[in-house]
Amino acid sequence: MNVYTTDKIRNVVLLGHGGSGKTSLVEAMAYLAGMTTRMGKVADGNTISDYDKEETKRLFSINTSVIPVIWGDTKINILDTPGYFDFVGEAEEAVSVADAAIIVVSGKAGIEVGTKKAWEMCEKYKLPRMVFVTDMDIDEASYRQVVEDLQQMYGKRIAPFHLPVRENGQFVGYVNVLQQRAKRWKEDGTVEKSDVPDYSKDNLNICREALMEAVAETSEEFMERYFNGEEFSEDEIRQALRVNVADGSIVPVLMGSNTLARGMYTLLVDIVKYLPSPEKRSCTGINAKTNEVYSADYDFAKPKSAYVWKTIVDPFIGKYSLIKVNSGVLKTDDVLYNHHKDVEEKIGKLYVLCGNKPEEVKELHAGDIGALAKLASPATTDSLSTKANPILYIRTSISTPYTYMRYKAVNKGDEDKISQALQKLMMEDLTLKAVNDSENGQTLLYGMGDQHLEVAVSKLLNRYKVEVELKKPKIAFRETIRKKADVEYKYKKQSGGHGQYGHVKMTFEPSGDLEQPYVFEQTVVGGAVPKNYFPAVEKGIQESCLKGPVAAYPVVGVKAVLYDGSYHPVDSSEMAFKTAAKQAFKKGFLEASPVLLEPIASLKVVVPDKYTGDIMGDLNKRRGRVLGMNPTDHGYQEIVADIPYMELFGYNTDLRSMTGGSGTYSYEFSRYEQAPSDIQEKEIAARASKVEKLDE
Repeated sequence: MNVYTTDKIRNVVLLGHGGSGKTSLVEAMAYLAGMTTRMGKVADGNTISDYDKEETKRLFSINTSVIPVIWGDTKINILDTPGYFDFVGEAEEAVSVADAAIIVVSGKAGIEVGTKKAWEMCEKYKLPRMVFVTDMDIDEASYRQVVEDLQQMYGKRIAPFHLPVRENGQFVGYVNVLQQRAKRWKEDGTVEKSDVPDYSKDNLNICREALMEAVAETSEEFMERYFNGEEFSEDEIRQALRVNVADGSIVPVLMGSNTLARGMYTLLVDIVKYLPSPEKRSCTGINAKTNEVYSADYDFAKPKSAYVWKTIVDPFIGKYSLIKVNSGVLKTDDVLYNHHKDVEEKIGKLYVLCGNKPEEVKELHAGDIGALAKLASPATTDSLSTKANPILYIRTSISTPYTYMRYKAVNKGDEDKISQALQKLMMEDLTLKAVNDSENGQTLLYGMGDQHLEVAVSKLLNRYKVEVELKKPKIAFRETIRKKADVEYKYKKQSGGHGQYGHVKMTFEPSGDLEQPYVFEQTVVGGAVPKNYFPAVEKGIQESCLKGPVAAYPVVGVKAVLYDGSYHPVDSSEMAFKTAAKQAFKKGFLEASPVLLEPIASLKVVVPDKYTGDIMGDLNKRRGRVLGMNPTDHGYQEIVADIPYMELFGYNTDLRSMTGGSGTYSYEFSRYEQAPSDIQEKEIAARASKVEKLDE
């Protein structure tokens, strides 16, 4: 592939609701640009950007892929992101290195939750954007409705550039709102000029008015002229659009049909014309030596630096670190320094990825997106630079996973293989986490949703040939006591030669500190139990606290006091006193009104206003206590509540179905509270049946 300079590069991320047509839009652009001889289809599993086996099997995007489309003398790096919320981490990574966005909306489905989320992401990263309305070949598609809905939500920034022309239910051409001229497609895909159909004139006037208003909003002089009824010249309009699309104050709306590859030509022309190249965007890091701000600004004349925004780990092609060059020009065999790991590495060859196909390039200029192969040290969000000029860039903030399941190896002995395979998956996907919960004897897999976890399990099987099953996680209950008990236990055993003798008198009561398992004190007088046996008694208590006598959960908040006992000069041993203490603990614990404690989470749910009633009703059903509500941006409410951990199982799926996918939640551990009696009984019964099975 040729080398492109910074001004000839456009980095454009495709965002939108799942199924709105992002991948088929890439297909149509690639076809028009002559990269393919025929367009692939998502349904056939033969598109350029959905190359992963999981994607071809499930017929939707799971990973972000980079497709460099060459248009004239410009390289447009298209970042095709997944639209489903379970794979939001992929979209967040792509947005962090894009210089502009195209929000894809289906003309048939209209504005969806994913459309709004895409807009919010662009606002967060201050990305210039366009909206592209797909499915215009479908009769029920309504371009006008999409434009009206967008204007209602985002005001006068929305500027429709084109209008569809339909005849006999067919999508045959478009009207250029700026030029007020119509064009029709010919059989060979080229266009011919035609008159604006009468039925389009009213719509044209509405759209033209919206476009002129958007232009007038850009300066006081234009506003004045607009109110005085003056017309703007075509050049003035184009100039205003160039400046204002680049700074995000105007958002053009274009349209077309992906399957017919219509509307792609104008889209590609407008991407090059209106969306900014990296040199028009700012980019700053910190110089690790001087601690000063470093303005990289995609300047090819500055020292080399790059940011690793994504990692691909494939059992066949190896590891690729996808980078964006933030300054300088990278060349083959350059040596780059990773300040995070304090490692210098020779980068060898440079690649540009097209889907999963690497293509070698001689150099990558500032602002370009490429890939480095088989480097050991870089992880996603690391910065690379030179040792003389070590630069650190802000790491992309990736969503935290809150949905989790317990996972177990289907075949015994696969544990090590599974652990290694999961490490590779987590290297690729920062929203996937494997956690060893040794306290409850389980391994947990965290993801963004049930589908995300399902895909991870499928990848383990298909890529790494290891099988795991997902189960409902165990809840980390605790056991404690509410009253005081005074007990005595004598451990006595005689069996030829030395016997065993340990005798303790102890009290057990609540310590008041649920953070610590136990507090041990002794008030023995007159040497009834010699000092050298005190540690053995404490050891007995310590071991007893690991698995409580009620339902084998860890014990917290117990104060144990050894106040008396007796010993035998020959038969007493540390072992005997440890055993006596253990038995005393069990007896005393069960006499001291034992209870189960359940973990409580502090939960925050962010939903649009209209869903607050449903959410609060649902939280009450889940034994949640709503503590308050805070209004946030864009008509959303944040509901704060305390909720038992066991009630959070499956919450992600329920929240999405209640809010049509627009609700999000987060939680953190708050404290332990006494579990209701019905839940205690269930847990104790479940424990008893497990013990019975083990005994059998």
